Amino acid sequence: PPLPLPRRKQQTTHRTTPDQARLSHSKKTMTSQEELKKQTGYKAIDDYVTSGMKVGLGTGSTAYYAVERLGQKLKSGELRDIVAVPTSIRTKEQAESLGIPLVTLNEHSKLDVAIDGADNVDPEFNLVKGGGGALLREKMVELAADKFIVIVDESKLCEGMGPGFPIPVEITPFCMNHTIRTIEALPSCAGCKPVLRMGSSSNNKVDGDEIAVTDNGNYIVDLHFTENIKDVPKMASDLKATCGVVDHGLFCGMTTACIIAGADGIVVKEA
Repeated sequence: PPLPLPRRKQQTTHRTTPDQARLSHSKKTMTSQEELKKQTGYKAIDDYVTSGMKVGLGTGSTAYYAVERLGQKLKSGELRDIVAVPTSIRTKEQAESLGIPLVTLNEHSKLDVAIDGADNVDPEFNLVKGGGGALLREKMVELAADKFIVIVDESKLCEGMGPGFPIPVEITPFCMNHTIRTIEALPSCAGCKPVLRMGSSSNNKVDGDEIAVTDNGNYIVDLHFTENIKDVPKMASDLKATCGVVDHGLFCGMTTACIIAGADGIVVKEA
């Protein structure tokens, strides 16, 4: 009898659903975004940190890579005799895990360089910082540095402050509603919608029912704007002068250089 013919393998067609396509695109975007953050963080350490320096370490998803790179170069012996000042508890924990020697401003009031990310950067190199809730410690450390290097990807660049990212303001828990009303009434803050940060202090999303508490035991109110802030330095000084305000996330006139990563590579712009 004739041999039976082999069964033809049935072809299976895999169709990608719209949801799967969106998820795939999201993952690719996330990966490329992380890669840009990594490039800027590594370049900041490679270009601005040399042996014997006192370094301020920022807080956040971009600064994370600068801390990582510093740890690598200390471990390999490429850098030596470095001490660093962290700007938050989580940066301190990361640095300790990498064997980076840490000090505070109590021991060293003058630093050679500070490296940190930003939530927004305008054409005058004014910054919005504090999305991660560490704005007070970041400002203290970065003001103490001879050079402040800002590391961002191009999505953080903006033409004007306000609509792109809410302005974080750290306030005392005592009479917080009074302080929030006072902030809202400032002419330089006209048009702002103040929102008390809830849940984790390390982001401005509502991810809990409790009021967010900073590393310093304070609260944060995020000022939302629909239009560009007319006078950023004026608003910064008005907020700082408001009783009940500890500090705010506007960093004006502090930037030495900005390392910007984009689709076409890395650009360094000096202020």
